[in-house]
Amino acid sequence: MHSRFSDLEYAAKTRVTRHDWFLREIDAVTPWSAPVTKIEPFHPRGDGRGRPPIGVGSMLHMYLAQQCFGLSDEGMEGAIYDSQAIRGFIGIDLSREAAPDATTRPKFRRLVEENKLTERNFTAIDQLLAAKGFRLRACTVVDATIDAASPSTKNQDGTRDPEMHQTKKSNQWHFGMKAHIGVDADSGLTPTVVTTEANVSDVTQADAFLHGGESVTFGDAGYQGVPKRDENQNSAVKWHVRRRPGKHRALPKTNTGSLLELFEKFKAGVRAKLDHPFHGIKNIFGHKKARYRGLAKNATLLLTLFGLASLLSAKGRFFELYPQVAS
Repeated sequence: MHSRFSDLEYAAKTRVTRHDWFLREIDAVTPWSAPVTKIEPFHPRGDGRGRPPIGVGSMLHMYLAQQCFGLSDEGMEGAIYDSQAIRGFIGIDLSREAAPDATTRPKFRRLVEENKLTERNFTAIDQLLAAKGFRLRACTVVDATIDAASPSTKNQDGTRDPEMHQTKKSNQWHFGMKAHIGVDADSGLTPTVVTTEANVSDVTQADAFLHGGESVTFGDAGYQGVPKRDENQNSAVKWHVRRRPGKHRALPKTNTGSLLELFEKFKAGVRAKLDHPFHGIKNIFGHKKARYRGLAKNATLLLTLFGLASLLSAKGRFFELYPQVAS
């Protein structure tokens, strides 16, 4: 059986683990006061008998830690006991209080979901980053990714999730949902996230990403024909959409064909900005598939992760713009 560090030993240790660094980064970039202020009116006050509820700040820290590490409610309870890094992030002292049980977190998560507090926080993060000059808003890049869901029918209803659907991509069938995102081409930050069933066409959601300030938008081949749609007829935005693979291969071997080939490479370079937020949620936060049943819960999770990914990306961009601060 391994021995645990005491709090003093842990504080004095010289090696910074990955969890330490990651949680410190999340703690440093998250504007805690705004979400805490929005959640407090809905949080139980503990006026009656029984153990008083944990404070909003600690519950919010716990909520983000659970989402960042992809832990179940039971797994999060175990992590609080096993990890001093997570306890320090949440602000729990086990010598004075017990860790919240596995029923506390679902209640807080439902409170956040039912009052659409994640959407408010996501908008607040976007406004904060825009106010600090991290987004120029002149060019938007749009794309969508399939978030696979479990096709299992081993549940009380004996059915697959009715809010998820299947779709065919690259001659393969996928069951789940889609995350449609709009990314600022200059910064790589994500101001817009829309979730739908997997079988919803990308082009039908294109207008949701136009905030009115951009002059040009880039999209993958799935957005072919978007300028001709009714909702975009009066838009002044110029769309640059990737050619379909068949038409791309059929480009003539002439000077004109060479110029068109170069333009396709340029469009691909701009669309590469989408790799930053997708890298953030899939590799940094380990989000590989839908974690919950139903669109609403997974939409809340994705808004949380994309918002945190934008904050981490903005911090890195700040040090690129002002390297003297990092030194």
